[in-house]
Amino acid sequence: MNIGLYQCAASLASLERWQEIVAQNITSSQVAGFRKRTVEFSSIQMGTIQADPKAKQGNGGVTPAMFPSTRTGVSFQPGETAPTRRELDVALEGDGFFEVQMADGSKAYTRSGEFHLGADRTILSRASLPVMTTNGAPIVTQRSGGSISIGEDGKVSQGANQFGKINVVTFADKAKLVPLGGGLFVPADGAEPIEMKKPGVLQGYLEGSNVTALNEMIALVQIARAYEANQKIITNRDQNIQKALEMLG
Repeated sequence: MNIGLYQCAASLASLERWQEIVAQNITSSQVAGFRKRTVEFSSIQMGTIQADPKAKQGNGGVTPAMFPSTRTGVSFQPGETAPTRRELDVALEGDGFFEVQMADGSKAYTRSGEFHLGADRTILSRASLPVMTTNGAPIVTQRSGGSISIGEDGKVSQGANQFGKINVVTFADKAKLVPLGGGLFVPADGAEPIEMKKPGVLQGYLEGSNVTALNEMIALVQIARAYEANQKIITNRDQNIQKALEMLG
C-alpha cells in the first residue's frame, strides 16, 4: 500500500476545508460584527509503516504514519468601530455580546448592533430577532415617543420613558460558543452567559468584521500552491506505480 497517496489525498481534503473557511470570511468581510473563522492544522497518527520491508512483520522497527488534520475555530478579536449616526446602530467597547431571542424562544448572541424597528416597534437585530433586556423581555418602543436614546450602560429610552437595559453578556470560555449563520452564536458544553455591568454601549456606531480581506486573499494563493504541489506528488507516484507494474509484466 502506498501510504503517500493517502497522505496527499488527506492533505487535499484539508486544503479544501481551509478554502471553504477563507471563502466564508471573504464573503462576510463586510457584515457588521462578523467574527473571522479560523483553521488550525495538525497531524495525527493512523497506523505505522514497516521500516524494513524485508524484515518479518512486526520486526525491524516501525515508523508512524502521520496524516493531516484540521480544526476550525473563531477569532474573537474586535473589529474596527466606525460612526454611522443612526440611532439604532450600536457597538460594544471591548468584550461582550448582545442577547437576542430565536424563533423557538432560545437565546443567541451577536456582536452585530445593526438594529432596526419591527412593525410593532420592537427593536430587532440585523437578523430580525428581538433584542433582549436584562429582565429577559424584548424592547418595545412607542410610535410617537420621539427619538430613541441608548446610554453607555445599555438603557433604552424615549424622552422620559425607559424601556429597560439591553442585555450585554460575556462568556468565561468563548471557545464554547458555536457559530450560526448571520453572525449569531449559541453556547455549548454548559457555557453560561455572564451579565456585563458596564457594557460600554456606543450609540450611532457599528463594529465591522474582524476579517482582513488582503490576508484572506493571500491565504487563497497559499492554498492554490499547496493544492498544486500535492496533485503533482499524486501524479508522480501514480506514474511510478504504473511503470513498476509494466516492468513486472
